[in-house]
Amino acid sequence: MKALVYHKYGSPDNLGVEELPIPDLKKNEVLIKVHSAAINSWDWDLLRGKPFIVRLAGGGLTKPIKKILGCDVAGVITAVGAGVKKFKINDEVFGDISESGWGAFAEYVSAKADTLTLKPRALSFTEAAALPQAAVMALQGVKDHGQVASGQDVLINGAGGGVGSFAIQLAKMRGASVTGVDNTDKIEFMQSMGADNTIDYTKEDFTKREEQYDLILDVVGHHSLLDFKRALKPVGKYKIIGGHTGLIFQSVFLGPLISAFSSKKMGILAHQPNKGLSAIAQMVVEHKLQVIIDRIFTLDQLPMAFRYFGENSFKGKIVISMVAANEIS
Repeated sequence: MKALVYHKYGSPDNLGVEELPIPDLKKNEVLIKVHSAAINSWDWDLLRGKPFIVRLAGGGLTKPIKKILGCDVAGVITAVGAGVKKFKINDEVFGDISESGWGAFAEYVSAKADTLTLKPRALSFTEAAALPQAAVMALQGVKDHGQVASGQDVLINGAGGGVGSFAIQLAKMRGASVTGVDNTDKIEFMQSMGADNTIDYTKEDFTKREEQYDLILDVVGHHSLLDFKRALKPVGKYKIIGGHTGLIFQSVFLGPLISAFSSKKMGILAHQPNKGLSAIAQMVVEHKLQVIIDRIFTLDQLPMAFRYFGENSFKGKIVISMVAANEIS
């Protein structure tokens, strides 16, 4: 099979298509013929080995352990391992396979059966691949951690990407007033997703404004934890999804202290892969939730796709297709 592989941390130039054996199946695993996959910030971080915490968290200290990136996958099951009762051959599935060792940027990938969900027929492979990590994080941030209610004020920092585009819509569904923060080129996009207010971070620092929020979902993390604390209402919540190493460490160690001695609650969003994925898919099928695909690349175009991701000009999701352009759906 063809797979996009890298052997050292660095730029997208380190990525190359290689011919590898189709993965063997372990107990409770299935083999998926990949139709579509998607790039997430975790892939970008693991490719570069930055922030350094990704190496400490299992990426590999000096060189990558995971040779094939990609955790969001949508495809068709071609083989079923021992102990699998949930699926059968030819089932169409999708999910976040980060707990199975990644590997979605290949023609085939093996994954634990319990990390996958049956794909509704009305959901395209392209849409399905865009959902698992970004939409699940958004749902858990808005619903489970944020407990957003009607009339609340929600700010999403980095609202023009995958997680942000879903979070805007999900917060609006719950009746919140949403402020989206991103660069100049994404202002109209955030508005089209339903943001009531938008802030261009290249022109204004929202943490220095008078407005305060019931929930701040932080996808990019370019301020200190105390800056975010100042932007919270007295009983507000701050959850970091992504950001630089310093802020992540602040959220891990200082966040619990602030939460213990203040009515403001601050910390990392403890992501639970695939929790709520079926509900999200149903929202898309019922046209309650939009999946915005910025661009679709092929496997051999993945280095180009990563460069595009790194420019941070994309809106919504970047999807990788393993099929011919005239077959993409």
